[in-house]
Amino acid sequence: MTAPARPTPPRRSDATRAAILRAARERFAADGYERATIRAIAADARIDPSMVMRYYGNKEGLFAAAAEFDLRLPDLTAVPLGQLGEMLIRHFLTRWEGDETLTALLRTASTNPGAAERMRDIFAGQLIATVATFGTDPATTARRAGLVASQILGLAFTRYIVRLPPMVDMDPDELVSWIAPTLQRYLTGLPEN
Repeated sequence: MTAPARPTPPRRSDATRAAILRAARERFAADGYERATIRAIAADARIDPSMVMRYYGNKEGLFAAAAEFDLRLPDLTAVPLGQLGEMLIRHFLTRWEGDETLTALLRTASTNPGAAERMRDIFAGQLIATVATFGTDPATTARRAGLVASQILGLAFTRYIVRLPPMVDMDPDELVSWIAPTLQRYLTGLPEN
């Protein structure tokens, strides 16, 4: 007769990695990719900088790990067809306002090819599947997903990175009223009803 297996306690390295990633996300969001340093991230995580290098190799490797991001796209199949654009823009506004990782990734993607590739992977891998669910011509799915991304990323860039006053000053409902019809058309390939 064998004794019941005891749960494996978390390894110290798991906690260290988690602390590094938390600190990196905050630092990249606050300072952007170019100004964030391994030393600052290590100090924020209360560890030696050599530990950051041990786990992630370099700043780009750390950023790529910190930028693991799920857009958490909603299931739009239950949404009335005429409300798809509104639902999607509201979702993205909530995501941008509630998580600094996308802001850090967008800021970094504008100057760093590795981060730009990561952003492309995130949007292509997650958004195309959602867009493919709708529309009249499957051959245009990638193009429509690209157009949706252009609206979402353009909004995020002007509102959260550049902080363009008209974009920052608009409340979410006003942004939805302006952007939802365009997203609706991109999602369905049809004009808003």
